[in-house]
Amino acid sequence: MISLQPIQTLKIPEFRNLMTGRFFLVLSFRMLATLMGWWIYQLTKDPFAIGLIGLSEVIPAVSTALYAGHVIDNSEKKRLLLICNYAYVFLIGLLAIPAFFGHQLLHFSNLQISYFIYAVIFFTGFCRAFIGPIIPSMIPKIVSREQLPNAITLNQATFLTASVSGHALGGFLIHWIDISGTILVIVGLMIFSSLFFWFLNKHPSENTDSTMGVIKSMREGLAYIYKTKEILGALCLDMFAVLFGGAVAMIPVFATDILKVGSEGFGLLNAASDIGSMCIIAFLAFVPLKKNQGKILLLAVAGFGLCIIGFGLSELYWLSFFLLVASGMLDGISVVIRGTIVQLKTPDHIRGRVLSVNSIFIMSSNEMGQFESGVAAKLLGVVQSVIFGGTMTVLIAILVGSTVPKLRKMNY
Repeated sequence: MISLQPIQTLKIPEFRNLMTGRFFLVLSFRMLATLMGWWIYQLTKDPFAIGLIGLSEVIPAVSTALYAGHVIDNSEKKRLLLICNYAYVFLIGLLAIPAFFGHQLLHFSNLQISYFIYAVIFFTGFCRAFIGPIIPSMIPKIVSREQLPNAITLNQATFLTASVSGHALGGFLIHWIDISGTILVIVGLMIFSSLFFWFLNKHPSENTDSTMGVIKSMREGLAYIYKTKEILGALCLDMFAVLFGGAVAMIPVFATDILKVGSEGFGLLNAASDIGSMCIIAFLAFVPLKKNQGKILLLAVAGFGLCIIGFGLSELYWLSFFLLVASGMLDGISVVIRGTIVQLKTPDHIRGRVLSVNSIFIMSSNEMGQFESGVAAKLLGVVQSVIFGGTMTVLIAILVGSTVPKLRKMNY
C-alpha cells in the first residue's frame, strides 16, 4: 500500500530546511571524495595511496567521536552545526593552494601535493566527528514519533540523492573544469548549504544531568548500545560488511586500468551504487517495509557482498555499472532498516552519544574500508582484493545472523 506520509513530513518547514542544507553539504562531500580519489591516483598511480585518504580522515574522526557525542548532547545543536560547516569551508579552501599554485608557482612535487592533501583531510576528520551525528540527532525534535520512520527514510533519500549527484558531478567537473575549478565549486556548495541551516530553530541540550563528567557520559552511551542488542548487531553488521565490501574505493583503478573508460566513465561508475540506493529508498519512502525487517537486513547485506564479487570479476563496463547499481539497492535497504532501528531504540537525552558511536561504525567501515581496499589491492592485486572483500561481506552477514537472534527477529 502506498503511503503519502513522507509528503506530509516534507511540509514541515524546519525539516525541509534541514534536508535542503544537508543535500548541498553531502553533495559537496561526495564531490570532494570523488576528487580526492582521482587526484591522488593521478599524482601517485598507486592504489594504496587512495586507501591512505580514508586512513587520514578516519583516525581523527574515530578518536574524537565519543567526545563529540558528549558535546552534542550538552550543546545547542544549530550553533555547533554551523561551526562545523564553516570549518569545512576553511579547510577545503586550503586545497585550492596546491590545485592552483602547486606545480607552477610553489614548485611542489607530486609527493608534496599528496602530503598536503592528506594533512587537510586529516583535519577534516575532526569536523566530521561532530557534523556526522548532529543532523540525525535533530530530526526527532523536529518531527513527531509517528513521522520519525518517514523522516529517517527521507533523510537517507536526501543523503543518497546528494551522493549520486555528487559522485557523478564530481567526475564530470574534473573532466570539464579540472581539479582547481572543482574545488571552487565544492567550497561554494558548502557555503550555500549553511544558508539553510541559519533558518533552523535552536535545539538546546536535553541532558538533565549537566554535572556528568566526560568519561562517565561517554561510558553511558557505550553501555546503552552494548545492552541493546538490536543496535549493536546492526552496527557491527554495517561496520564489517562495508569494511570488506568497499569496492568503490578502487573504482579509479578499475576506470583507468581495467575498464579503460576515463574520467567521464569514472564519474558514472562512481555514482552507480548511489543510483541504486536512491531508487530503492525513494520506493521505500512510499512503500515501507511492514515486517521481518531484521531478516531482510541480513539478506540485503549478503546480496550486497555477492554483487561486489561480481563487480570484481567483470571486465565489461555496463555489467560493472549494473552490478554496482544492484549493490546500491541492497545497501539502501540495509541503510533504511539500520537507521530506523537506531533512532527508534534511542532515548532523546542520550541520542548524540549513541549516534556518535554509530558514526564511529560508519566512519570506520567506510574510511577503514577504503584503507583496507588499498592494502588488499597492494597485497593481492586489485581484482582479487575486491573478490575477497565481497566474500567476507557474505560471511559476516551469515555470522551476525546466526549469533544475534534479536536482530534476526527484529520487527518495527
